[in-house]
Amino acid sequence: MQNLSEFDQKLLRLLTEDARVSVADLARALGASRLTVQSHMQRLEQQKVIQGYTVRLHGDYTERQIGAHMLIATDQKMIGPVVRALEKIDEIRTLHSISGEYDLVAELRANSTRELDQAMDRITQIKGVNRGHSSVLLSQKFSR
Repeated sequence: MQNLSEFDQKLLRLLTEDARVSVADLARALGASRLTVQSHMQRLEQQKVIQGYTVRLHGDYTERQIGAHMLIATDQKMIGPVVRALEKIDEIRTLHSISGEYDLVAELRANSTRELDQAMDRITQIKGVNRGHSSVLLSQKFSR
């Protein structure tokens, strides 16, 4: 992927802050025409820089949920099937491969500690998962 222009970087920052912002508002903020903004957005979509537009939940809502990070050690030969099984667990919001003693880290969100515990149990029961280690999230200091 080629380097992004300063204009594209500013456009992405604005869209990251609010994916629902209108093209007219983006054009005004960037000092460009609506057509220019639309063509840059289309190009960024075609280049797969922008994969979609999403909702960012307010902290008041997410703070009512229980969050945790879970480190997951796997049998390396089973990593593909493990990831596919983890995709089916709704409480997992993100999954990253990592270096070190563990292979994956998952961010989980649930409506109660009981639901969180059940999700973690389902994770450790997946064939190919050797062990897990979790930390409950207490408060978010910032997010970008």
